[in-house]
Amino acid sequence: MRAHLTFLLFLIPFSLINSSSNIFLVNGYCQGHERSLLLHLKNSLIFNPAKSSKLVNWNQNDDDCCQWNGVTCIEGHVTALDLSHESISGGLNASSSLFSLQYLQSLNLALNDFHSMMPQELHQLQNLRYLNFSNAGFQGQIPTEIFHLKRLVTLDLSSSFTSHHVLKLENPNIGMFMKNFTDITKLYLDGVAISASGEEWGRSLYPLGGLRVLSMSSCNLSGPIDSSLARLQSLSVLKLSHNNLSSIVPDSFANFSNLTTLQISSCGLNGFFPKDIFQIHTLKVLDISYNQNLNGSLPDFSTLASLKYLNLADTNFSGPLPNTISNLKHLSTIDLSHCQFNGTLPSSMSKLTQLVYLDLSFNNFTGLLPSLSMSKNLRYISLLRNYLSGNLPSNHFEGLINLVSINLGFNSFNGSVPSSVLKLPCLRELKLPYNKLSGILGEFHNASSPLLEMIDLSNNYLQGPIPLSIFNLQTLRFIQLSSNKFNGTVKLDVIRKLSNLTVLGLSYNNLLVDVNFKYDHNMSSFPKMRILDLESCKLLQIPSFLKNQSTILSIHMADNNIEGPIPKWIWQLESLVSLNLSHNYFTGLEESFSNFSSNLNTVDLSYNNLQGPIPLVPKYAAYLDYSSNNFSSIIPPDIGNHLPYMTFMFLSNNKFQGQIHDSFCNATSLRLLDLSHNNFLGKIPKCFEALSSNLRVLNFGGNKLRGQIPSSMFPNLCALRFVDLNDNLLGGPIPKSLINCKELQVLNLGKNALTGRFPCFLSKIPTLRIMVLRSNKLHGSIRCPNSTGYWKMLHIVDLARNNFSGMISSALLNSWQAMMRDEDVLGPEFGSLFFEVYDNYHQMGFKDVVRMMEKFCAKQVAQLLLNMSHSDLYQVFSDRTAEHVDLGRYQESIIIVNKGHQMKLVKVQTAFTYVDMSSNYLEGQIPDELMQFKALMALNLSHNALTGHIPSSVENLKHLECMDLSNNSLNGEIPQGLSSLSFLAYMNLSFNHLVGRIPLGTQIQSFDVDSFKGNEGLCGPPLTTNCDDGGVQGLPPPASELSPCHNDSSIDWNFLSVELGFIFGLGIFILPLVCLMKWRLWYSNHADEMLHRFIPQLDFVYEQHEGKRCRSLRWRY
Repeated sequence: MRAHLTFLLFLIPFSLINSSSNIFLVNGYCQGHERSLLLHLKNSLIFNPAKSSKLVNWNQNDDDCCQWNGVTCIEGHVTALDLSHESISGGLNASSSLFSLQYLQSLNLALNDFHSMMPQELHQLQNLRYLNFSNAGFQGQIPTEIFHLKRLVTLDLSSSFTSHHVLKLENPNIGMFMKNFTDITKLYLDGVAISASGEEWGRSLYPLGGLRVLSMSSCNLSGPIDSSLARLQSLSVLKLSHNNLSSIVPDSFANFSNLTTLQISSCGLNGFFPKDIFQIHTLKVLDISYNQNLNGSLPDFSTLASLKYLNLADTNFSGPLPNTISNLKHLSTIDLSHCQFNGTLPSSMSKLTQLVYLDLSFNNFTGLLPSLSMSKNLRYISLLRNYLSGNLPSNHFEGLINLVSINLGFNSFNGSVPSSVLKLPCLRELKLPYNKLSGILGEFHNASSPLLEMIDLSNNYLQGPIPLSIFNLQTLRFIQLSSNKFNGTVKLDVIRKLSNLTVLGLSYNNLLVDVNFKYDHNMSSFPKMRILDLESCKLLQIPSFLKNQSTILSIHMADNNIEGPIPKWIWQLESLVSLNLSHNYFTGLEESFSNFSSNLNTVDLSYNNLQGPIPLVPKYAAYLDYSSNNFSSIIPPDIGNHLPYMTFMFLSNNKFQGQIHDSFCNATSLRLLDLSHNNFLGKIPKCFEALSSNLRVLNFGGNKLRGQIPSSMFPNLCALRFVDLNDNLLGGPIPKSLINCKELQVLNLGKNALTGRFPCFLSKIPTLRIMVLRSNKLHGSIRCPNSTGYWKMLHIVDLARNNFSGMISSALLNSWQAMMRDEDVLGPEFGSLFFEVYDNYHQMGFKDVVRMMEKFCAKQVAQLLLNMSHSDLYQVFSDRTAEHVDLGRYQESIIIVNKGHQMKLVKVQTAFTYVDMSSNYLEGQIPDELMQFKALMALNLSHNALTGHIPSSVENLKHLECMDLSNNSLNGEIPQGLSSLSFLAYMNLSFNHLVGRIPLGTQIQSFDVDSFKGNEGLCGPPLTTNCDDGGVQGLPPPASELSPCHNDSSIDWNFLSVELGFIFGLGIFILPLVCLMKWRLWYSNHADEMLHRFIPQLDFVYEQHEGKRCRSLRWRY
């Protein structure tokens, strides 16, 4: 017995050893040869030990490799290897020990930088089920050997949008690729260049019946989406974003009952988005953003909805937000920006308690802002550019302790800035520009706003002093308070406290900004500014601290009282991109400079007293405005050769003289050139043809240019929108090549000496809105007998002071369709007329502006803006776009004669309609068709020879504000309907043959007696002549008894100069004229023809004077 016991005790240690060994095998104690393989793999791979957390810790002294980071074992065999994010850059070749790990089921090499092809030897890992090479740096064609990994369940070969390494699946194609992967459930191919049609890639997925995740964003896929995709009924995740699908969204997508994620943004989708997709109860993420042609609306959401993320940004979705949006109880992100949604925001939004991100910007929402105080997790809210109104109650924002950014700009909110907003502890950005907020701005406190970085309250009605506590918020980097009613004095040196400040805007308030610093010698204590806006701040000098601002990008100090020369150090600020010193009293430069700052892109020195030759144009300037100064010459004269990037150039209202240099034609980037109101003479250079494809606005008006308008200026590729050659000495016909300018909107050729007939060919320009041909020598009838075209958009026509004759063509009037718009159409047309200098104009942000620049300039500007935050840039460009500082559009004025006076339309309203045919030789009756111009606001037919009655249908002109029919031969009674024109503010019917009682009506009786004089048959108020019982005063005297002109032709001597009097007063002429009757008669009949022939500034004007037709000589202006 004792012997047996001794034997058992002897065996116990061996049994324990054996038992222990079995335990280690089950728990995964590393096999020795696989440990050697792993160590060999480590030694062959090239990686950065400083960034490694796995390989760097693999230690040959540690026998159990299953305990190493990134290694997983089963029964001692390595089955999973995770070497992701190890900064591996090479060493994975054909002989790598990796491919000897035969038990490997999962391999993860994601987030490395291999810089090589995918290894062909992968096919040796026959047991592989999970393969993740996402963003591993592999490139080139995916090897065919990978197709042998038939057991794969998960395959991830995706790469990010910014990756420089692109995997390709071209030969073999995606069809061959998918053929063997019948067991796959998760497939990630984002960023792989596949380049397949909708049918090809759609049907290649047909065998993958168990596929649950399909992610193929940015694969160069094209559409349409194939119907075979509907067979993948197990799909829970579908990501196809950033492909050019150009397809509708199939209704069958609503049958994916397990779908949790659908992302198909930026795919060129169109048609209507199926509403039933919103009703998939499992759907948590829906992103169909950036499909501009995708239409749709939101449904009534079910109480079973699971949506957490909803992004419809930049689509064409419209309609209201449903009240049932409150059923989305899990919703954390909603982005509906840049859509067409309308209606009021439902109050039920206040129940979205899980909301973190809310962006409804750039829509058409109206009404009040609902309370969001229950959304305690809310971090970002933007309702920018809607039509919201009403107060901003303070309790709407109370308790939002996580709120980081508020953007309610470009709405119509009123009342005061909510006090609760100023106390939000995490708030970094407060943006409320372009509203109607008023009252006094409350104080800020460091304790309640410890993180505030941005304040934009510009373009409101805030008043009172700016609270000095703002300048105690040391985290502030952006302060924009421009265009309010703040008053008082701000000492600019208070910004010394704000070391992070980069943007400061105090423009256009009632402020006096004091730039006289107490410690002027210590300029280094000022923050490094990027943008400084001090326009209309009653400055008397440029702040001296700017001398040391090496990072300043923009200085705007227009509308101040700064005198003297512009200091030389401004041109030495190498970072300066934009400079606006307009509307001051600068007289010149501190000293002559031949070199501006090399980076200046925008320079505005307009409306100063600068004189002499203009300074050299900055080398990289794209926008230059030197208008309204006293510059007298251009140096260098070949200035056009020094404008490689110039896009906008304004040199108007100066004293430039001489010819327009041919070198302007070498500035091929020009889109706008304004040389108006100078003393340029000579002919228009024919070489302007070279600019025709780019130039949009050309203004040479108000000079002394002669000769004909070159027909070559308007070739086939003409892109001009605006042409103004008004007030010159140009002659010859109107060039027919103008019809090549298919997008021309304004043509102003008035006050020249152009000849020919009415230019019917202009009807072929479908966009023409304004046509001014006044004060020329055009003749013939105003008719187009052989034309069938319509002037669809023409709404301002000025043909006054020409030699047109005959009757006004009814057919021509019928073709002026824009004049006939009724009230229902007039509404949307109100607004200023802009001329788009860039095609497809939209309000621009920073990226848009840089994209339009010449490549080299864009690179320069982008480099200078590198250290400026994206948020700051966006806000700056958003504000300035709204102020029309945006350079994508141009506004110009025209001069018309309205209400008897010359009038300058600074901003032409698109709804303003005007017809002026006065001072011609027109005959016949006023056409009834003219009375169908329901949109007409001003009509001038005075000084013609029109006869007949005033049409009774004049009452149709409901919008008429001014009517001048004076000095004609109209007869009959004044129509009663005139009294119903409630907008009529000016009317002149004088010197006609009108009879009867002046219609009773408040409007007509308010006009002066002069509006009716010269009509002997009129009676009743406002005339003092009473009507008899029959309502008539008596017949007017015959025309022969009216006060005659002294002759059928007369000279208006008031317009002849002293010099003429001297010339014709020479004794050789005076004596015969005095003594001989025959000579006196000859002189009376022929003197005006002589003057007209020898003096080009004189021209004949035909007018009806007190009932009789006269011809007079007048100076042409």
